[in-house]
Amino acid sequence: MEIPLATADRLMRKAGAKRVSEDAAKALAEVLEEYALSVASEAVKLAEHAGRRTVRDEDVRLASRRS
Repeated sequence: MEIPLATADRLMRKAGAKRVSEDAAKALAEVLEEYALSVASEAVKLAEHAGRRTVRDEDVRLASRRS
């Protein structure tokens, strides 16, 4: 897992949770990582389609709208 549990916990608290179980933090971290990998993969495809090897912010933003 690439996303630290502390980060997932902090995001849940920022969203209004008073308490967050370790399992909930793990679940959020897993979901976020899956989504991030999906967006990153799509962003790479967009950059390659544009004839670039460098992924730009606009690739990531467009990919996130598609996912």
